[in-house]
Amino acid sequence: MRLYRWQANLLLLVVALIWGSAFVAQSLGMANVAPLTFTGLRFLLGALVVAPLAWREWRARAERGASPAIGDARGIFGLGVLLMLGAVCQQIGIVDTSVTNAGLLTALYVPLVPLLVWAVDRLPPHWSVWPTSFGCVLGSALISGQGFSPPGVGDSWVIASSFFWALHVLFVGRLAERLDAPFLVASGQFAVCGLLSLLAAAWGETATLDGLRQAWLPIVYTGVISVGIGFSAQVIGQRYAQPAEAAIILSAETVFAGLFGFLLLGERLTSSGLAGAVLIVACLVVVQLAGEKR
Repeated sequence: MRLYRWQANLLLLVVALIWGSAFVAQSLGMANVAPLTFTGLRFLLGALVVAPLAWREWRARAERGASPAIGDARGIFGLGVLLMLGAVCQQIGIVDTSVTNAGLLTALYVPLVPLLVWAVDRLPPHWSVWPTSFGCVLGSALISGQGFSPPGVGDSWVIASSFFWALHVLFVGRLAERLDAPFLVASGQFAVCGLLSLLAAAWGETATLDGLRQAWLPIVYTGVISVGIGFSAQVIGQRYAQPAEAAIILSAETVFAGLFGFLLLGERLTSSGLAGAVLIVACLVVVQLAGEKR
C-alpha cells in the first residue's frame, strides 16, 4: 500500500495523538501498579502486537538466505536495554510530575540527538542546535517552576529519560536499516524491554492481582495502542513523509500530552510553564527544520 504525502502526514499526526494520550494512561496506571511492572507488561503486549509483522519479515529474510548475525542480536538486545531505561525513568517520573510536564520534558531528546551524533560520528551539529538546546533548557526550567534551581524529583526522572530516548533514536534507525526488517527490530526490542523490566520488578516491586485488575485498561491501551499500533503506524507513515515534516508532526505529542492532561486530569500550566512550553515547541521545530536543510 502506497500513501500520498498528505495521507502519511495525517497518519503521523494520529501517531502523535496516540502517544500524547498515552501519558494520561501511564499516569492513571501508576495508581495501582508500580513503574517496572507497568512498563514490563505494556512492552510485552506491544511485542505481541508487532510479532506477526516481525514473523513475516523473518520468513522473507530466510527466503533470501539472509541469516541473522550474532551482532544483530546484540544490537537488538542493546536497543531493548535503552528502551527499558528510557521508559522506566519516564514512568517513575510520571508518579511525581504532571502529564503535561512529562510530555514536554520527554521531548528534550530532540536537540540531544544531533549532539550525540557529534559525539559518536564526529559530525558537528548545525549551529542552530546550540541556541535551541539552550532554549529547551530554559523552557524546562520554566515548566518545572524551579527557575535555575534543581528540578523536582519527577521532572528530573523524565529529563533523565530523554537522554536514553536520544540514544535509542540514534541507534534504532541504523540497525533497522542494516537488517531491512524494522518490525523484527521493534518486536525484539519490545520483548527485551518487557522481560528486563519484569525481572527487575520481581526483585524490587510487589504486584497484586487486585492492582493488576484495576490497571488493566491503562496497560492494554499503552501496550496495544501506544507501543504496538503507534510504532507500526509510525513506520508506515515515515516511509512516505518528508523527514523534517515527520519529525515536527511527531513532536506534536508534547502538545497532545498537555491537551489530554487538561481535558482528562484537569491539569493547568502556570504562565511561566506556558511560556516554557511554547519555547520548547518552537525550539523543536527550528532544530528539525535546520537539520533537514543541512
